[in-house]
Parts: sequence; C-alpha cells; structure tokens
Amino acid sequence: MERPRHDRRGKSARVGARSPWWIAALVVSTVFVGWRLAGAGSVTAQVDPSAPRHESAQLAAVTSASSASAVERVEAATPERIALGKALFFDESLSEPRGTSCASCHDPAHAFAGTHGSTLGVPLGSRPGHYAKRNAPSLLYLKYVRRFHLHWEEDAPLVDAYGGFFWDGRVDSLVDLVRQPLLNPDEMNGQSAAAVASRIASGPNADAFRSEFGAALDDPETAMKALGQAIEAFLLSPPMAPFSSRYDEYVRGRAALTPLEMRGLKLFKDSAKGGCAACHKMDDGSKSPERSLFTDYAFDAVAPPRNRAIPATRDPAYFDLGLCERRDAEYKAQAEQFCGSFRTPSLRNVAVRAAFMHSGTFHDLREVVSFYATRSTNPKRWYRHGVVFDDVPPAYREYVQVDKAPYNRQEGESPALDEGEIDAVVAFLGTLTDAQSPPSR
Repeated sequence: MERPRHDRRGKSARVGARSPWWIAALVVSTVFVGWRLAGAGSVTAQVDPSAPRHESAQLAAVTSASSASAVERVEAATPERIALGKALFFDESLSEPRGTSCASCHDPAHAFAGTHGSTLGVPLGSRPGHYAKRNAPSLLYLKYVRRFHLHWEEDAPLVDAYGGFFWDGRVDSLVDLVRQPLLNPDEMNGQSAAAVASRIASGPNADAFRSEFGAALDDPETAMKALGQAIEAFLLSPPMAPFSSRYDEYVRGRAALTPLEMRGLKLFKDSAKGGCAACHKMDDGSKSPERSLFTDYAFDAVAPPRNRAIPATRDPAYFDLGLCERRDAEYKAQAEQFCGSFRTPSLRNVAVRAAFMHSGTFHDLREVVSFYATRSTNPKRWYRHGVVFDDVPPAYREYVQVDKAPYNRQEGESPALDEGEIDAVVAFLGTLTDAQSPPSR
C-alpha cells in the first residue's frame, strides 16, 4: 500500500476527506474559544514593528489573543508569596507517606526535571512500586507557555494544536497543574484536599500560609487553590526563567561559540539536515534570548521506541495516546489525528536532564539526536522487537511524522546527520544550559 502523504507536521491529508464532521467542529470551536478567551481579558500579541516581516508573523502566530501566556494571566506576586511557594515546592510533608516534594521529581540539579531516583525513565512516586505515567518535564520557562488552543493554517489540511501544561496540554492553569501530581496515587499520593490542607496546617509553612492566605486552610478546596497560587507565584518568578546560558550570551553579543558548536547551530537550523528549528523555534539573529525558547509549543508524533521498563507496558494493549486522550468537549481534541502526539518540549537545559521523550525511553542526549537522525534509515536499531513505531497503535501510525528532515529518508539510505554532525548538534545543545539556576532551597 502506498504510504499516505502528510502535511508539515506528519499528519495524513486523507483524514479531511474521511472525517469531515470533526474538522468542522474544530473550526467552530476554535473560533468560539478564541472569542471567549479574548473576551476574558487575554492580551493581544505585541509584535515588534522593527522586526523583519517573517519574524513578526512568526511571533504573532504563537502570541494570539486566544493563547495568552501564563505570565499574562497571573497577578504580580509579592516576594512573600513567591517565598511561600518556593517553600511549599520543597516541602516533603505534603506527600503520603511523607518524604516526597514537588522538587523530588522536578530537581533543580536537572533543570527542574528528574526521576526521583528511578532508573525507568519516569519518576518514582512517594511509595515503592508506584511510578508516574510520563517523564517529568522541566519547570523552567513556564511563564512563556501559551494557553492550549487550536490553529488552522489556511492552506493546511488539518488543524494543529498548541500550548497548555503537561505533555498533553491538558490544563492552562498552574494552579490546576499543582493539584494533579499532588493527589495522584502514583505520584505524591496526597489522598485528598482535606488531607493536604491538614498537612499544611501542621507543617513547617503553616504560619506563612495563614499570613498570606488568611483562613484558607479552614476549607480544603480553598486551601488547594491557595497552595496552587503560591507555587504558581514561585514557578513564574524571574529566577525560573534565567536566560543565562552561553547561547544567551552569544545572541547578546557577549560570548562566542566554539567552531564545533557553531557547526551544530548551523545543522540545527538547516531544514535539509537536522531540521530541529522547525519545531524547536529559535532566532539567533535577535539579541533577545526570549526569541529563542526552543519550542513552538505544538504537538507532534515522533514515535520514540516503547519504554518497556515502565510497568504499564507489560500489558501489550497499553498505549499512551497523548493529546487524543483529552476529553474536553469544547476543543474536540480527541480526534484521532492527535493520537500519539505530545507537546514539543523546550530544549533549554536539555543537556542536564536525566531522561528524554514523554516516556523517558532515552537516558543519553546523544542517543536522542541519533534517534532523530537515523529513525527512518535504520529503524531496526531503535525498534528492536521488529515493529516500527511500536509505541503507537497500528491504527494511528499513519500520523507519525515522516515527511520532513531528518525523517524523510528510506531505510538503508544515508541518514540526515552523520556521526560527526550528531556530535556537533549535541555540542550546540550543551550551550543551552543556564549558568545560573534558581537556588534549590
């Protein structure tokens, strides 16, 4: 059978003819949601009039009124609230049993990502034998994450999804985000809002919590909201977006990259070679590091090999379907084109992370780059059980990205990047590590 053709993100153009009802629904819901959010006080995109035309258009595409960033949706936090949020982030008394904090899985030493001592690629929970479903992403630079929204390019066959927190973009609020791992039985196992409120009331931060939020601890749901607001203030504070890497100094004109790093930068941008910048957006021609967030906040299906170390994968019927597992009717995002798609992570500080991909299937950065470079030309190297795209159900494998570099080659052909070029890209990625990370305590 002839392989279906895909648009720029690898999604089949045949779907539009096969499922017109949900595409129409997506368009209607996109217009409605954009109107609703804009009416709720979202901020219209501010485009630098001095920027080149293509640069202005690119910025507007990711800063629409319907997708305001987290920093635009939170009141200016006081130093006291930020300090309380930080203390609660590191508070090991909130889990059951005690001993696991937010920082256990989002470790400052690993760019606020991590595995909590697990060797499986996904974090260990507060109890032995319990593991998170997915790899813990970095919590740095969250202030730039846009709301989850849908966007349909005029000439594109399918709708694209962008933004939101978590790998599947399922919440737009950090207040809501905090609640989920805290109460998840496989993560912090906080059990209930009442139990968490009781732990705060008897814990080391009780006085500061009451000083900041008054009688919030008297009502469990109010306490949970206040807890989320405090941790949100910390996560959105300036130290959590330091822009202190060598790359940042390079674009500011204060530092130089080595010849190997410069070669890697060129390959990173080259649409016929690494093709990385197509999804990991950056602009080394701008002196503003904020122009280089190294993600477009979009969703894509790249089909990393199945992480068979995760206990859930012992069931051959288990698949993490990512974005299409959403059940919010407003966005209709459970359409099958999104199955197997996960949000593109920022590559800032990628070199200090302990695990990679949504499933944590890789533990070495060079191995990740090698996977991207040779997935199509040497699939047997990655899919060792004989099934290509083995962590995506057969019905959804047509949506895996196959058209753009480095995926647009056939088995047996020369890969998009040779070994020396892979080394160069890895060297460049090392320049994205911040020199000044937020203090751990």
